[in-house]
Amino acid sequence: MSKTNIHATCISYRDNGILLIGPSGSGKSDLALRMMMNKGAQLVADDRTDVEEKFGRLRATCPENIRGMMEVRGIGLCRFEPCPSAFVELVVELVPAGEKIERLPEAETAEFCGVKIPKIRLHGFEISAIDKIILACYQNK
Repeated sequence: MSKTNIHATCISYRDNGILLIGPSGSGKSDLALRMMMNKGAQLVADDRTDVEEKFGRLRATCPENIRGMMEVRGIGLCRFEPCPSAFVELVVELVPAGEKIERLPEAETAEFCGVKIPKIRLHGFEISAIDKIILACYQNK
């Protein structure tokens, strides 16, 4: 199958591929950076992510021209040791700060390349966002 390039950031945390989606400025790179610096996650791709269906799962990789690079607001382009690929286990949709998030949401999925992945919605800049992502990784197994 062919790869599709999407506007998303992807990290790998303990073999869980986590795809961060949302509008520009919603905190995708910031949240990925916090996961990397504080929880040992690895960068797969920042801002642009290639996805493809492989073995019935969604595989994420980074376009060659930006591999290992992340745009960090206030600092600029930073280099990180990249994770070559990750099978996506969770999609995190980052929503604007003023948008309401249900306290007890119904289970949701996102679909990419014909593969459905569990999805949660978060405010990216909340201090608890990292912990909620980690919790969701294990709740969905």
